[in-house]
Amino acid sequence: MAARHFLTVTDLGQEKLVALVDDAVAIAAGKWADRRPLAGKFVGIYFSKTSTRTRTSFSIGALRLGAQTIAYGPHDLQINTGETLEDTGRVLSQYLDMLVVRTNEPVRDMAALAAQGKMSVVNAMSDAEHPTQAIADLAAIKERFGTLAGVHVLHLGEGNNTASAQMLAVAQIPGMRLTLVTPEGYGLPPAVLEKAQAIAARSGAKVEQHHHADRLPRGVDVVYTARWTTMGMPKADPDWLTRFRPYAITPALLAQVSKSDGGTIFLHDLPANRGDEVASEVLDGPQSLAFRLAYHKMTSAMAVLAYCAAGAA
Repeated sequence: MAARHFLTVTDLGQEKLVALVDDAVAIAAGKWADRRPLAGKFVGIYFSKTSTRTRTSFSIGALRLGAQTIAYGPHDLQINTGETLEDTGRVLSQYLDMLVVRTNEPVRDMAALAAQGKMSVVNAMSDAEHPTQAIADLAAIKERFGTLAGVHVLHLGEGNNTASAQMLAVAQIPGMRLTLVTPEGYGLPPAVLEKAQAIAARSGAKVEQHHHADRLPRGVDVVYTARWTTMGMPKADPDWLTRFRPYAITPALLAQVSKSDGGTIFLHDLPANRGDEVASEVLDGPQSLAFRLAYHKMTSAMAVLAYCAAGAA
């Protein structure tokens, strides 16, 4: 059976994307308690960058599904001494059923690891996309509202890999809406925005981006943000923080965009820089489901691992 990879949310299509979200919600509800789709399988966890939630969630998720795991740090593989990614993939595929990868490198590096076609490769974050985070985001939203159709997400901050994956995922959900508001010069790459809007035009979703913090939509269902320094990477502009301040989620801003019935929730993919992109009063407040979203990092990881374990047709 050929390996099934998970490198980007756009590879899934609407049906498979929704199925993964539903699986994550079902796992959270305890409906998978007796399932072991990874029994007898071996999963490698290769993280070349720091991680608290994603690494732990994939490790624990794999174990819960019956797998055994082996972890690799940034200096553990011979990639560091010049072995090609293709050769590394061919070697690891002799031992492992799946390899979960986090890196700041392009997704084409993961595609090189996946070229062997025997071992599944999972994108646990690349420089341009964080697809398993998008599954977790949608799972947390569906768990809260019971549906994705008609839900409006306001995402403030930066057009980083989390925002890219989220927009490409929302674009596939009929009736869902995402408004991304970023400082000028920190939006999504044009190719990502164009791709998402083309997908949305076919699906019936609505995705948009602008750079005006004083023109935020009102009555949204979800207010979302992520850390302004993705993976802690510095920005070239020494005055960048000043430009980002108007996009911080404060109690006043949250109240301004929330629904009058109090049904609006706040989500953050964590880790948070309290006092920068979000005030502690919001992160710890009654509208916040940020730490529930952290739990869904594991349910989404489990859904993705089970999906890959099923193999390609």
